Amino acid sequence: MERQFVRGFIDGALSVLGVVIGASGGQLDIIISAGIGGGVANGISNIFGAFTAERVEEEREFRELEKSMLVELRETELYRKVRKRVMLRGIVDGISTILGSIVPVLPFILAYFLDFSVQLALIASVTLTALSLGVLGLYFGSVSKENLAVSSAKMVLMGLVIAIVSIAIERGIHTVVK
Repeated sequence: MERQFVRGFIDGALSVLGVVIGASGGQLDIIISAGIGGGVANGISNIFGAFTAERVEEEREFRELEKSMLVELRETELYRKVRKRVMLRGIVDGISTILGSIVPVLPFILAYFLDFSVQLALIASVTLTALSLGVLGLYFGSVSKENLAVSSAKMVLMGLVIAIVSIAIERGIHTVVK
């Protein structure tokens, strides 16, 4: 489940960071709606996507096990456990995506209620997302026995690359449309 949580969190944080940056030329309520809507849609999509992918993989492995054992296992406790594990993995993937998506939206929500500027919220969003990815990188590095600083830096770099690309797209579109 750890793999699904990490993947989902990264997906939610980075995809919604792109959404809020892309919408940052608009009003706070539009940015917040786009971020929350995108995060929830991404999370639900990941539940279905992960469930489907996990189910296909588990079914394939289960068929191979049945074939090697020359026995039907569909009505067994083992099969029920596999199905439960598939469902749980899909749910963890989707919920963690939604949790990750909250990170880049949070500064815009605070800006809305505390009357901060969109630009300050944007800077805070990129910073908070990079920090959360850095913490995740520290955890990931400790689990995988990698250099913690390198692991954390890789995760932060992912966030910064997404931010730079998203800002370039947002600015480019505003230049063309104006």
